[in-house]
Amino acid sequence: MGPSRRDDAAPPTTEEVDAVMSAARVLVAVTAQSVTSVEDQVTLPQLRVLVMIASRGPQNLASVAQALGVHPSNATRRCDKLVDAGLVHRSEDPTDRRNLVLQLTPSGRQIVQQMTEHRRAAVEGVLAKMPVTLRGDLVPALLAFAQAAGELPAGQAWALGWTTDEPSNAGRHLPSSTTCG
Repeated sequence: MGPSRRDDAAPPTTEEVDAVMSAARVLVAVTAQSVTSVEDQVTLPQLRVLVMIASRGPQNLASVAQALGVHPSNATRRCDKLVDAGLVHRSEDPTDRRNLVLQLTPSGRQIVQQMTEHRRAAVEGVLAKMPVTLRGDLVPALLAFAQAAGELPAGQAWALGWTTDEPSNAGRHLPSSTTCG
């Protein structure tokens, strides 16, 4: 930290809040542009399903509906469109034939990867414009900010569907109840 170290109990200054608000606008713009990079291939609700499956691994309809906060019939329609488009594969769960498993096809994974790569390149471009000496302070400050906001540690954030950096756990048990299709 620099010479402006303050008491941990002191409230944030207007300057600090304004700086974070400026950075948030940039991050929202980067995120929106990354979504726009795939909007000719999928809708935003469909992209949410793809990202969720990419980050959490194979899912069933009940899991998709619950995670998205939508009625199972809405999730079914989204899944059907993604299956028809060749972006999601639907198959029987080998442990429970009443349960259908949804997983990404290579084309579905490519869309998520394209969006993620676009976002990473944009963030890298912004960081490259910053002085190297300030970037060093950025890492601990942003990690502390994320932790203060309740963000999970990097090794656990994938479980909530916020990132696709951690490989999915293909062997975990899927909750049964509702099927897709």
